[in-house]
Amino acid sequence: MAPASGHVPAASSTAAARGAVPLILATAFAPAVWGSTYLVTTELLPPDRPLFTALLRALPAGLLLVAVTRTVPRGGWWWRAAVLGGLNIGMFFPLLFLSAYRLPGGVAAVLGAVQPLIVAGLTRVALRENVPIHRVLAGVAAAVGVSLVVLRAEAALDLLGVVAGLVAAAGMSAGIILTRSWGKPEGVGDLALTGWQLSAGGLMIAPVAFALEGPPPPMDAAAVGGYLWLGLVGTAAAYTLWFRGIGRLPAIQVSLLGTLSPLTAALLGWAVLGQSLSPLQTAGFLLAIAATSLGQFPAPRAFR
Repeated sequence: MAPASGHVPAASSTAAARGAVPLILATAFAPAVWGSTYLVTTELLPPDRPLFTALLRALPAGLLLVAVTRTVPRGGWWWRAAVLGGLNIGMFFPLLFLSAYRLPGGVAAVLGAVQPLIVAGLTRVALRENVPIHRVLAGVAAAVGVSLVVLRAEAALDLLGVVAGLVAAAGMSAGIILTRSWGKPEGVGDLALTGWQLSAGGLMIAPVAFALEGPPPPMDAAAVGGYLWLGLVGTAAAYTLWFRGIGRLPAIQVSLLGTLSPLTAALLGWAVLGQSLSPLQTAGFLLAIAATSLGQFPAPRAFR
């Protein structure tokens, strides 16, 4: 019989937390893979084609998932899929690339790292859900850790780049909240919902990409391989797992996992490109990992 007070026993809470571990790890796969984007873009893809890259990431993957699932939106889900696709893909991708091109990579990464704090505010205001203080503190600590890893003393600020980075983070944060709030239609799986969003976002990016960047660039085997990696693994698989996590875990808990993206990028830079990590950067890396891990645990009993 459950306790009259309604409190969940500690053993049950611990068991629930353990049961969520596979889901957390699967969701974490998405930002970890996204961390490879910088390496793939700089080493394999044609230069200076951010919108074309965003288009090839989103639209083919979205159409593939729609074709595989043979499911299209119905009723109000046409406009909901368009809104979610616009926030999570159509607006986020171009603004993210604009920020990355106009700012040093470290500054752009730090702007993205504030997303858990934006999600925390939206969770409280829009969803009217309490946000455990330890997850807010974890978000602050993770942002500090990322800044220690990626920021450089010579980093310069560009107003348009800063605004683009913040709007991108805010847009995806709103997408997370709406995905959490709307859920998905009965009988529709994660693959189909992801396909709708990627297709809608890709269709929004397409006219802008062709208008600003012209026809597709010539591609060699390395570029084809890079686009296949970004499209199939970094987008179709990763976003399916990401949206699945959003639907089943607290929004701020999922957004904290986004910290793994710049950390993975830094780790790949060290392992593959031979970039060095100073003691301060290593300390920041460990701080960010610790904070992200802390944010995956339920609130300590003292804070419930």
